[in-house]
Amino acid sequence: MGKLHDSIKPAHQTFIEQQHIFFVATAPLSADGRVNVSPKGLDCFRVLSEHRVAYMDLISSGNETSAHTRENGRITIMFCSFEGAPNILRLYGKGHAVLPGSPEWEELAPHFTVYPSTRQFIVADIDLVQTSCGFGVPLFEYAGERDIHFDWAEKKGADGLQQYIQEKNLSSLDGLPTDLGIAGNND
Repeated sequence: MGKLHDSIKPAHQTFIEQQHIFFVATAPLSADGRVNVSPKGLDCFRVLSEHRVAYMDLISSGNETSAHTRENGRITIMFCSFEGAPNILRLYGKGHAVLPGSPEWEELAPHFTVYPSTRQFIVADIDLVQTSCGFGVPLFEYAGERDIHFDWAEKKGADGLQQYIQEKNLSSLDGLPTDLGIAGNND
């Protein structure tokens, strides 16, 4: 089971800040719904307090996290070391999407380098932290970040990115609305 903690301790934050990749898992309430696990990179994750984290979410081919957290809030974020001592850290909590133009967006934006392709922030209120061994996780050397997303976004341009969101980011694979889909219906 590993060790359970009621908050993000300073050592946990240090470990999180050293990782180059993390994974986000969410799921709908439906027993037939699809569980989503998304890898995330770049310098996009922040520990805001011992019970609150956020990450900057870039436009991509789906928006499952927004749909699932809109429906039920459940979110798990996992970090694991691929270099140095083996360790796995999971953050469990309730999440929600924060859209551009909202007061919460204005509070969060200074913590990040916001790009033209930033579609939302995902914020999670953490109620459980679990650490466990990572003995089965292989060692990998970090080679750097990819620029492919930014090249793609630049070629799309602002109008193309908005069109892409309309086509790909308004509902989940299971048809649940995302926050972007709900916001679009209010215009």
